[in-house]
Amino acid sequence: MTTSGTDAAFVEFERVQKSYDGETLVVKDLNLSMPKGEFLTMLGPSGSGKTTCLMMLAGFETATHGAIRLDGVSINDIPPHKRGIGMVFQNYALFPHMTIAENLSFPLEVRKMGKSEREEKVKRALDMVQMGAFGGRRPAQLSGGQQQRVALARALVFEPELVLMDEPLGALDKQLREHMQFEITRLAHELGITTVYVTHDQTEALTMSDRVAVFNDGVIQQLAPPDQLYESPDNSFVAQFIGENNTLSGVVKSISGDRCVVELDGGGEIDAKPVNVSKVGERTTLSIRPERVEIDKKRLHKDAHTLQAEVLEFIYMGDIFRTRLRVAGSEDFIIKTRNAPDQVRLQPGTQIEIGWLPEDCRALDA
Repeated sequence: MTTSGTDAAFVEFERVQKSYDGETLVVKDLNLSMPKGEFLTMLGPSGSGKTTCLMMLAGFETATHGAIRLDGVSINDIPPHKRGIGMVFQNYALFPHMTIAENLSFPLEVRKMGKSEREEKVKRALDMVQMGAFGGRRPAQLSGGQQQRVALARALVFEPELVLMDEPLGALDKQLREHMQFEITRLAHELGITTVYVTHDQTEALTMSDRVAVFNDGVIQQLAPPDQLYESPDNSFVAQFIGENNTLSGVVKSISGDRCVVELDGGGEIDAKPVNVSKVGERTTLSIRPERVEIDKKRLHKDAHTLQAEVLEFIYMGDIFRTRLRVAGSEDFIIKTRNAPDQVRLQPGTQIEIGWLPEDCRALDA
């Protein structure tokens, strides 16, 4: 699968494979290119190959096959410390016996930088992450969020062109995590740093990235900007993995241009956009996002498809209402409606009619 950026490639994987035992491929024939300054997130479940790709780029793992290039130069045989790449890990990896300033100074000393230049760069990096007053403290005297800021500053202190981040916010609480997401994205864009970020958190990926590579089973399933991944998933895995998604199973009855008709297993026929189906008689999974489903007859578009549904559960979530329905044999059909003064609160057992536009319903692989 080829997935390339529009500009000249700064980071490039060409037909890269990785196997630990000589038989099972953890990464399968990966082709990926990134332009300079892009913030790319590798997203996927545990064991999907995303971290292995990051470790091969860092030099901590060796590719079994294929080439990895940085700014046009193959780095396959270059040791990690000579690649000039900044790294941020989930466990911070700070030296406990050193002060914060000494932790930041260390990568500069390794690069044989003079004392005054080192001090200047350390100060600038700490100020960048709002930790200027903490240079004399030790890691144990800082909170988790502060330690993560220091780890970020240490990755940036020698002004690398590429920074790799492996689940860097995994240990933080929700509020701090969200704050740090915006901080990291802002810094990366302000400094023009090319960033490869690994996470299994889809919200993090959608919030932070220019593009997201969704991994499963060692293969990139789709590489696209966040809105495209969410609105136009290429297959069932991406649709299920990114955001909440409703699925209905059926068989393709007819295909004509950008429309197909699907006969649902639970009864009824639905118009959909054929994305991953090619012939009549093929089984398919229909994908519809919860917020695209309408329950108010007055708001239903004239082209909308309607189905009968029974309310099973109605949950108040503050800004939205989340309603679980029984629809065409499925008991896990979710709709999300905005908490507005005119929004009806549905009681379990109520029979309602729901609808959506055909273009919001995608016929994907079964």
